[in-house]
Amino acid sequence: MCGIVGLFHHSRTAPVDRGLLSRMTARLVHRGPDDEGSWISSDGRVGLAMRRLSIIDVASGRQPLANEDGSVTLVFNGEVYNFQSLREELLAKGHRFQTHSDTETIVHLYEEEGVDCVKRLRGMFAIALWDAKAERLLLARDRFGKKPLVYFDRGGRLAWASELQALKVLPDFPGETDPAALDLYLSLQYIPSPRTIYKDVHKLPPAHRLVWEKGSTRVERYWDLPAGDPAPAISIEEAKSEIRRRLTESVRLRMISEVPLGAFLSGGVDSSVIVGLMSGLSERPVKTFTIGFEEEDFSELPYARETATRFGTDHTEFIVKADMAETLPMLARHYGEPYADASALPTYYVSRETRRHVTVALNGDGGDENFAGYLRHMAAKAGDLAQGIPSAAWRAAAGILSLVGDLGGTQGKLWRLRRFLESAAEKDPAARHLALACFFPESLKRSLYTPAFAATVAEGAALEYFRAAFARAAAVDSVNRTLYVDFSTYLPECLMAKVDIASMAASLEARSPLLDHEFAEFVFRLPGAWKLKGLTGLKWIFKETFKDFLPPAVSSRGKMGFGIPLGPWFRQGPLRKMFEETVLSPEAQRRGYFKPESIQNMFAEHTSGRRDHGRRLWALLMLELWHRHG
Repeated sequence: MCGIVGLFHHSRTAPVDRGLLSRMTARLVHRGPDDEGSWISSDGRVGLAMRRLSIIDVASGRQPLANEDGSVTLVFNGEVYNFQSLREELLAKGHRFQTHSDTETIVHLYEEEGVDCVKRLRGMFAIALWDAKAERLLLARDRFGKKPLVYFDRGGRLAWASELQALKVLPDFPGETDPAALDLYLSLQYIPSPRTIYKDVHKLPPAHRLVWEKGSTRVERYWDLPAGDPAPAISIEEAKSEIRRRLTESVRLRMISEVPLGAFLSGGVDSSVIVGLMSGLSERPVKTFTIGFEEEDFSELPYARETATRFGTDHTEFIVKADMAETLPMLARHYGEPYADASALPTYYVSRETRRHVTVALNGDGGDENFAGYLRHMAAKAGDLAQGIPSAAWRAAAGILSLVGDLGGTQGKLWRLRRFLESAAEKDPAARHLALACFFPESLKRSLYTPAFAATVAEGAALEYFRAAFARAAAVDSVNRTLYVDFSTYLPECLMAKVDIASMAASLEARSPLLDHEFAEFVFRLPGAWKLKGLTGLKWIFKETFKDFLPPAVSSRGKMGFGIPLGPWFRQGPLRKMFEETVLSPEAQRRGYFKPESIQNMFAEHTSGRRDHGRRLWALLMLELWHRHG
């Protein structure tokens, strides 16, 4: 696990500045505190550098790493879990290895298969490779976007890095804010690739590679979910057996490590299954880590204890009281652009505390996206079944609920029911999806924007983003179609970004067995009706597979989510003063995005208890903190 950077000059007019490479990697020490390395090609045209968090082949797996004759050189961030079988295959073909690292496997696999080598890699990765003989540059990113890669190309030079912070040291960094990206951020809570918050700076999208050769650059997709493939001809019992076998294999592969390893244990079904499978594969008690809050409604500690007891883990709990003044500016700096998933805060805290004990932690990410665990999956199915009910009827029911306010906040059942009814009113699947995923509906954004800022952004960008994802989904049933959209949008762009940045800020490697691409391909082909049973049986086949494996209290519970008490924290807690001193400040108002009175009215509605705007206030706060610290 590393942080990587690089510079490439399209022509040989000027050599790469080694000092500049060094200043770039200095911004990524948290991603790789154990080692660093750099390399500049003999003609000075290409520079590769990295910071290393040593996990595999600790003694000799340094980077950058080259092939036997030095014609292919690579830096790599991530883990390739099938490197041992690939290594045996390459040795049989006559390749000579200098190390036992997964990194060197990629170099020799590239020699055999060229840019298509990425299709053989099973794991998480961001790659930068220079082929001197072919004069070819390859940048690539893993299928689900677990490892980030950002870049810009101007003035005849291409620059890339694991994080935006490393690019910002470059004197020609394009620092102009992109209004369209900011508008998408307010809708989605994240900025989807290929955009970043900066004009002319891009994220390499998940499952894509960038290839420069013969004077031109192309960005192309190399993998996708099997959205057009038929379901396998197996029974439910056979599918359950295969789910368990494949997931056990995925866990086993992700337990390969030369450094201490453990697991996040939230108390939910997904992480509990992972911990249980780890326990069956380990000769010693698995180290598990759980975070809790003083507010009991947001704490899953009792359920985590049940799982820890069931599997005899070496269990550690943390109760945190968030230090907002210190932590939020730090998170804004690490993300490098506005990011509003509030679960980034507990993810960072659990990563920080876990890192005191281990270097690698497995997690349960991907269970909801594989097996339909969200409210939007129910809404998609309900919407298809109730096409004959007029939209006006759904909206009228939602309107009645809105009269009673947001009782219970955004964790409350009435709030969730109202959101469900509002989404069901939409006949367009993309609009239905947006209604549940959206932070700021289009009408609300327009009421907040100043006329000058509104003139810079087009309406409906978030809807078009989801429409494009739905258009790529050839799955026949509504559940799998919605899951495809999740795998194409929310999971890589929001969830994976959250986990990577928050965990690497603490120098911790996070691994996700449920997001093994071979496992996900198999599960995706299963009928949607097996994943969502009726309208309420979320993750049915997954829970059935492991119902006798987990403690009854865990296997039967619904989804809680990894949330924080935003509502009360903005009313009387630690966020109220911070919001007043940042978002409501004259400095923020001068940015010209929002009408001050509209933001003040929203804040007053929230603090009075008339509405729960906690998530929206958080998005506005993180936007302003990015401006100040990002």
